[in-house]
Amino acid sequence: MRRNTFLAAATATALSASLFTGLSPAHADGAAGGPVLSDADGWYEPGELFVTAHSDSPITGITAHLYPLDAPDGTPEAGSTEDFTQYSGQDARSGTWRAPVHLAQLGDYRVTVDLQGASGATVTGALSPHTLQYRTIVTISDLTATPSAPDYLHPNVSVSGTVEVTDPRRPDTPAAAEGIPVAVNAGRSQVSATATAGGRFTTAFIPTEPSVQLSAAPQASATYPGAIDLLTAPQTLHTTQAPVRFSASTHALNLKQGATGTITGHAEIQTASGWQPLPHTDITLHGLDVYGNADVVAGQTTTDSQGAYTLHVSSENPAPSAELEAGTAYMPFQQVATQPFGLHVAYTTHLGMSASLNDTASLHVSGYVSYADPRAKWPAKPTVTLQYSKDGKSGWRDATTIPVPVRYNKPLFDETFARTLTTQNTDTYWRARFNGNTDLGTSTTKPVHLYRYATRITGFRAHPDPVRKSQPISFAGTLQYKKGTTWKPLSGGSPSLYFRPRGSTTYHFVADLDTDSHGHIVGMVTAKQDGTWAIAFNRQTGSHYLRSTRVTDYVDVR
Repeated sequence: MRRNTFLAAATATALSASLFTGLSPAHADGAAGGPVLSDADGWYEPGELFVTAHSDSPITGITAHLYPLDAPDGTPEAGSTEDFTQYSGQDARSGTWRAPVHLAQLGDYRVTVDLQGASGATVTGALSPHTLQYRTIVTISDLTATPSAPDYLHPNVSVSGTVEVTDPRRPDTPAAAEGIPVAVNAGRSQVSATATAGGRFTTAFIPTEPSVQLSAAPQASATYPGAIDLLTAPQTLHTTQAPVRFSASTHALNLKQGATGTITGHAEIQTASGWQPLPHTDITLHGLDVYGNADVVAGQTTTDSQGAYTLHVSSENPAPSAELEAGTAYMPFQQVATQPFGLHVAYTTHLGMSASLNDTASLHVSGYVSYADPRAKWPAKPTVTLQYSKDGKSGWRDATTIPVPVRYNKPLFDETFARTLTTQNTDTYWRARFNGNTDLGTSTTKPVHLYRYATRITGFRAHPDPVRKSQPISFAGTLQYKKGTTWKPLSGGSPSLYFRPRGSTTYHFVADLDTDSHGHIVGMVTAKQDGTWAIAFNRQTGSHYLRSTRVTDYVDVR
């Protein structure tokens, strides 16, 4: 039990006794400013009583009377003492006086005090707010910790001491106590021991922090019931913290949102035997996030038995200004080692594209880019690169770069782009690629296969030539398309027929002809006048065919 517990109990007991017995603090006889009692207590000094008082004139006489605490009113005193000498204070007007106490029985006693001042003023029967605990006192002497400065190679601290008991009736003859349990407080931990022969005890602990307040206290024992168990004065024990170093496979990670990065390395501690592996030590990546908030933990692991570690770093907690740290604060035997680190996260972007190729080989592309995470930021000049590939799997080449004007500059808002261009790649795969930055991840659309086959008309002629007026004119020729390097017949096509009369410079549309399954041109017209007939595949080319060049034949009408 600690001293403050006894003081509280004693105060409560004394106040209760004053209520039942009618005793109360007495006042000085005579003029104001006479002696006043503040307290009378044993201070856990065996066989001693300490009286604290003050007066306007020097205090010249003190007599203390002691009564069994539970004795009824009117019971004779168990003893008294007046052999007081001043213990503390500037002069005899204020301070603490001490006197020996001799009582026959152990126990708690109510104390009243008579005081006399040099001016003649006196006070009689002043009741102390505390009782005198006239009990056996159990203490611990020569509390010793070895080594006094434990280190990484010598972490175990041995604690020893001697338990002694002192009877207030024989204060000058303390005795070693055997069999009393002892609690040793070692900072955040507590260990126990039991006093053996000669009152000696020994126990051990390993410090959990660099500085430990070490103390010990006897525990309650049936051998000494009601004894006062006193806590030793705390001793400060400092550990020796050794330097630490560690390696890291990288000092910067640029991760896409949702991805995980890996750092590997090895930690060592410096000892008297040199640098050696540091096992079972935390490796932590922490620092400031993009908002400047402190101590964002982006990853943590522990070194293995050989000091090696593998740290998996999540992209969920970006920390551009971070540190790798080996160890943690307040570790008892090692210093904390740090290395700078940068964890950048490119947040997911969403990219969409639509593309079409018309029959003049004009490619039109439009699309959008957006992001969802509010921590992301657009580049200064965001762009999308239009790329093409023959098979849609490899060999991608850049066709053009399209700027993305930022209109909204907010998450979840689409920023759009568009471009129209002429291309020679009429049978290829197209995709858009957003060129991100450290805040926004690069994204690519799925390939879109766009193709328009080149067309031509071969062997075109009009017959008969010459032809009589109002007679039919038939046309021959073949409509073909080019797939790869091979020209193939285009069936079901609709080549357009034009006529330019002799002497004119202008062609006029006449009709759309047909082609059979072999691509042969099918159709006829009525001869009216001399002129040039022309044919081209240019009006109804379909979604996958380009316009052909115009071919001509002159017919003489008679």
